[in-house]
Amino acid sequence: MSFADKIFKDMCRSILDEGVWDTDRDVRPRWADGTPAHTVKKFCVVNRYDLSKEFPIITLRRTAFKSAVDELLWIWQKKSNNVKDLSSHIWDSWADENGSIGKAYGYQLGVKHVYPEGEFDQVDRVLFDLRHNPASRRIMTNIYNFADLHEMHLYPCAYSMTFNVTGDRLNAILNQRSQDTLTANNWNVVQYAVLVHMMAQVSGLVPGEFVHVIADAHIYDRHVPIVEKLLENPEYPAPKFVMNPDVKDFYAFTTDDFALEDYRYTPLTDKIEVAV
Repeated sequence: MSFADKIFKDMCRSILDEGVWDTDRDVRPRWADGTPAHTVKKFCVVNRYDLSKEFPIITLRRTAFKSAVDELLWIWQKKSNNVKDLSSHIWDSWADENGSIGKAYGYQLGVKHVYPEGEFDQVDRVLFDLRHNPASRRIMTNIYNFADLHEMHLYPCAYSMTFNVTGDRLNAILNQRSQDTLTANNWNVVQYAVLVHMMAQVSGLVPGEFVHVIADAHIYDRHVPIVEKLLENPEYPAPKFVMNPDVKDFYAFTTDDFALEDYRYTPLTDKIEVAV
């Protein structure tokens, strides 16, 4: 089976069996019908994936690979905060009449800062350091900008990446304050695994370990039956991840430069409602 399947199953089982419910509290998220969306959660889940061994996509159900990559490029490459630049409609609930999500996600990555070496935004600073300062312990991004939170339509969930070069391997840690496990866990894992592959290739490195730290890993009440069914699904080997080896410029990648070979999965028949 895919190693990502094992991690996902173990995490979900732990949340369901050992987690804490918030049904005794007032909660912000609501279902479309206005009902409070309660969760069962675990605090500080840490999952580790060795990208040199296999690509971490689950087979228990389909993860929409191309859509996940498209959103990743929207945030990290286009540095956009407008849903009109995104092929899917997953952000529509948080966009205003102009399509903007405010000063969130891609907007923060595109803000330039002045350094002794020159002016860079956060992404370009990472690319610069990976090439010129690989021994640095300061190669990171952070989009949880407190000064701009009041102008964000959604506070960043996955908010910080730390990159670390060990030998010729590029390792990375994704810090996430909150995660809807059923809806978004493997989506985020796939996205940031792709990002590590991209950053490694354009920097003359090879992908190493990807570590995912989630402060509040939760399963919504209406998702519990779906998760229980999902955990009984058959598992398949991880597919082969393919990335165009000729692309050496981070900003030249398109969704067509990424593919999965032999991706087998169990179709999901249940509709996953998203709490907002």
